[in-house]
Amino acid sequence: MKNEKAVVVFSGGQDSTTCLFWALEQFSEVLAVTFDYGQRHAQEIDHAKRIAEKLGVSLQVLDMGLINQLSANALTRDSIKVEEQQDGPPSTFVPGRNLLFLSFAAIYADAFGARHLVTGVSETDFSGYPDCRDTFIRSLNVSLNLSMDKQFVIHTPLMWLDKAGVWALSDELGAFDFVQDETLTCYHGIPASGCGTCPSCVLRNEGLQTYLSQKAGANS
Repeated sequence: MKNEKAVVVFSGGQDSTTCLFWALEQFSEVLAVTFDYGQRHAQEIDHAKRIAEKLGVSLQVLDMGLINQLSANALTRDSIKVEEQQDGPPSTFVPGRNLLFLSFAAIYADAFGARHLVTGVSETDFSGYPDCRDTFIRSLNVSLNLSMDKQFVIHTPLMWLDKAGVWALSDELGAFDFVQDETLTCYHGIPASGCGTCPSCVLRNEGLQTYLSQKAGANS
């Protein structure tokens, strides 16, 4: 794969930044694409731009405001509380988001002669999001290839990793400190370790502590 191009679906968060470092090791040329869909933590786009610039990666920001017009959820509405739901995915689920993001990433990739798409979805820590499951990614990969008569390959380096595993991968890639200090995962738009209380921060920070404990145990 070293002589091929890839497009990373990129948000500037822990997962997509780890995937960006992974892609930079796997492919000869890496492009990144991020989406402005009216997300409540708009700082996400600024973080994505800064990280891409620091890593020397070309970043394209696509306007996906239509999502905000169609869907009411906690990621696009400040009036909706970030919370888990008793029945169904959490309030932060944006219906169709990964379907649209990967579809437009494929169109973007095709324009640059890239056939590899990289996304940070995970079925292990997927928070109940149906569009983070392996079966969805496989289905979409087939649909994209049929619809565009191409041979895209969607890569999901984090699919079977929990958050401790994601931290471990970033460490293996020599990106641990960068991911810890430079990324934005918090639902409230606070970088690095974030607010510490939203579901995204809890997942990130618990994973970090688990990985550090595992690493300390392995080195003792």
